[in-house]
Amino acid sequence: MARLAFLGLGVMGAPMAGHLQKAGHNVTVYNRTHEKALKWAQTYGGAAAKTPREAAAGADFVMACVGNDDDLRSVCLGDDGAFGGMTTGAVFVDHTTVSAKVTKELYDIADAAGISFVDAPISGGQAGAENAQLSIMCGGDEDAFARALPIMEVYSKMCRRIGETGAGQMTKMCNQIAIAGLVQGLSEALHFAQKAGLDGRAVVEVISQGAAGSWQMSNRYETMLDDHFEHGFAVDWMRKDLGICLSTGDEIGASLPATALIDQFYNDVQKLGGGRWDTSSLIKRLQAMG
Repeated sequence: MARLAFLGLGVMGAPMAGHLQKAGHNVTVYNRTHEKALKWAQTYGGAAAKTPREAAAGADFVMACVGNDDDLRSVCLGDDGAFGGMTTGAVFVDHTTVSAKVTKELYDIADAAGISFVDAPISGGQAGAENAQLSIMCGGDEDAFARALPIMEVYSKMCRRIGETGAGQMTKMCNQIAIAGLVQGLSEALHFAQKAGLDGRAVVEVISQGAAGSWQMSNRYETMLDDHFEHGFAVDWMRKDLGICLSTGDEIGASLPATALIDQFYNDVQKLGGGRWDTSSLIKRLQAMG
């Protein structure tokens, strides 16, 4: 079994780190709020460190799942950063959704220090993390990916290397672009059904079995009809991700008109006070319009 560090114990990171400890690995965790790391250690075993560097010291693999580009830099770099505690040959696996730019930046710094770096953003939400059913899209050197794969398989149902450094993050952008369109389409369909006086559940029971079916439809229609959004992936985080998609689209010359429009729709949801609501709350915007 490997010696591991896990940096970031949010709704995704905490259960992911827990699966690794339950699988028999020796896990040391770090979280910006140290009390959360101590609570995790009490729940799962393992150890809690006060800095990323302390957590990463002597680890074979260091996994991170934090908030954004700046958060990732802060746990990797500087006197207390994980890179300072990692030994030559160790592998850093980043599960955060960040820009391909910061991924390349950190890959180069790690490579110069003899550390491998794999960008490995995740999809599947909180439920996927809790049930070890995540989809992981990876970029980086083939050898580093092959070494990290058995670790990532502990909490995933699909883990695949897409290409070189940054390919994982680019694939996650494709994922978020597709989700945005699906959720908006589902929101409009349910809103239309309500306005037409139809039984929304009966409608979904039928259309979900045809070409309109999707994960979003199967897993979110009931909570949408029940006006329940205190769960899942928050609108604030979706806007962060879509911002990365749109800026990257500009850089590579990709046209994303629907994504840009839906990003503004999510901005409207934030104005309704829904920044922490699940992304399926797009329907609330439609309902607010009358």
